[in-house]
Order: sequence, then C-alpha cells, then structure tokens
Amino acid sequence: MNRIQLCGTLSAISHTHSQITTRHSLLETTVREVEHSVFVPLHYESNYSYPLLVWLHGPGDDQRQLKQIMPLISMRNYVGVAPCGTILEGAERTSPNYAGYTWQQESHDIAECDERVTRCIDLVSSRFNIKQSRIFIGGYDSGGTMALRIAMMRPELFSGVASIGGCFPKGLNPLTRIGSVRRLPIMMMHGRDSSEYTAADACRDLRLIHVAGMSVAVRQYPCQQEVTTVMLEDLNRWMMSIVSGEQPASSSDWSTPNDHFNN
Repeated sequence: MNRIQLCGTLSAISHTHSQITTRHSLLETTVREVEHSVFVPLHYESNYSYPLLVWLHGPGDDQRQLKQIMPLISMRNYVGVAPCGTILEGAERTSPNYAGYTWQQESHDIAECDERVTRCIDLVSSRFNIKQSRIFIGGYDSGGTMALRIAMMRPELFSGVASIGGCFPKGLNPLTRIGSVRRLPIMMMHGRDSSEYTAADACRDLRLIHVAGMSVAVRQYPCQQEVTTVMLEDLNRWMMSIVSGEQPASSSDWSTPNDHFNN
C-alpha cells in the first residue's frame, strides 16, 4: 500500500487573498482574506457540472495538501477546494521551523471553519460549473473530525462527508440536527495500527453512529495514522457511487482486500 507523506511545505496550487493559480490560468478574485487552494480537473469542461470536494487538511499542514491528494483521488472527476486551518502549529510560514496549521474543536474555531468552508464554496461556484447537489466535504485527522462537524451542522449542503483518521466530534452538540443528519452519507476510514485514532476509538464512534441511526460506511486499513493511495481510491469510488445515484453502502467493513496489504 502506497503511503503519502503529508506536510505543509509541499508545492501546490495555492494563493493568498486575491489570486488563484492553476496549471491553466490565473484568476483574480477577493475572498475576504481566506487562504485556500483550488484544484481544477484535467481538461476542465465548462459545460459540465462537476462535483466539488471541500478538503480539510490534517495537523501540521495547510491548504496546499489539496494539490497532493486530489490527483490520487481523481484527475478528472472533481473540482477541489481547501481552506487553511484555523490554528497555527509552530512558527510563521517565513520561518524554517514552519509546522503548519490544524483545526480545533472549540466554538470560535468551528464557527471560523464553517465560514471559511462556505466562502470557498461560494468562490469556486462563481468561477467553475459546480453541481450544487453534489458537494462533498472530507478531511484527514483533525480535518476529518472538523469535516464531520461541519457536515452535521449543514447536512442540506453536502452530498456526503468522509473522514480519514479523524474521530467523531465530541462536545458542543454535534447531533443537534440528527433528523437531517440521518440522511447524510458518511464514510470513515481508519488505520488499524494508529496510536492517535485507535481501533477501540473507531469502535466506540461506530457504536454511537449506529445508535444515532446514521448512515455510515467504515473501512479499516493495515496502516498507522496516515493517508494511503488505497484510501483515496476508495474515497473516489464512494463519492462516484453517490454522484451516479447509487445508494452508498451503510456497513461496517473492517476487512480489506489482500491488495490493501501490499507495500
């Protein structure tokens, strides 16, 4: 299984405040000082309505993580956008000790993330042909937990939410809109040998999700706390099953095909 090294110093499609740089064009815009990255699919076709993936990066990284994960999900299927995290970890970006950003489950940070996500959706929707009924949100580690939180706050906005190595959000009433959340497809992916989000943690979250009557597909992988190519391939298949109108599986799939174990 190919493992992806994620860090905040990756080269990426990124901009600050008023520029979007893509492989094909430079777009001028104002996003009220929200740092974010945009991924434009290969051979973008303006007459086609694309699904959108909002990506929340993991700890010690930033919005530029999007450029690394999107080609491994799909080069053609989605437009992608990623806001920067709300909490700085380590030094400023100009320092050689720059350690990136993360997401924190506090009221102020949740509200700030919610605003950044909605601003980013508005931005790409104004620039690209986005199918508004096919907007997904996902993330890694703390970004995965925040993605679950934001999706449950706005279940009518998203077609599905995916978390890789991110626990179910705790505190501050994440299930306030449980009636609508029950219709929201959820995918949770977990590294079997993770010490940050353990198998016991995942089982606890799964019990809570089932008791709440929510729709969830769960996958466990033979890895630690990381993102792998197989995870991203599975994420693509899960999202495309929703885009194509298929009913995503609501199951606890702790077994994996043999090729998931290949290094």
